[in-house]
Amino acid sequence: MTTPEERITELGLTLPEVAAPVASYAPTVRSGDHVYVSGQLPLVKGELAAKGKVGAEVTPETAQELAAVCALNAIAAVRAEIGELSKVVRVVKVGGYVASTPDFTGQPGVVNGASDLLVRVFGDAGVHARAAVGVAALPLDAPVGIEMIVEVR
Repeated sequence: MTTPEERITELGLTLPEVAAPVASYAPTVRSGDHVYVSGQLPLVKGELAAKGKVGAEVTPETAQELAAVCALNAIAAVRAEIGELSKVVRVVKVGGYVASTPDFTGQPGVVNGASDLLVRVFGDAGVHARAAVGVAALPLDAPVGIEMIVEVR
């Protein structure tokens, strides 16, 4: 049975360093058997991969890819908290935030980028409850942000 870390490698991905918070909060908080991951932006090597609103400067397809980057950053934060990803029992909930134009209604499709990556990495344990919400703006003018809750052992 392959581990989540091995699946990440098979996907051609590398877990990044956990991004420093952009305000006064912790990247993760563990409470009992759950790890709460603060909102993750599509940061690559400390820089936003794109800026702007989905439906204007950012296409839905690009935003979906950025959501996967956010999810990878969230996975990295979980790993930093618990040591190894095989301790994840399941991804419980994902919150997806899409900075979008008022007429854009494809937020669920954008957040699928994160959801699909979580299933590829964790298999059935990656299937989760979810919200996909359109917002007026996100920190640093990011187009997408992802937060999540995971159950661990």
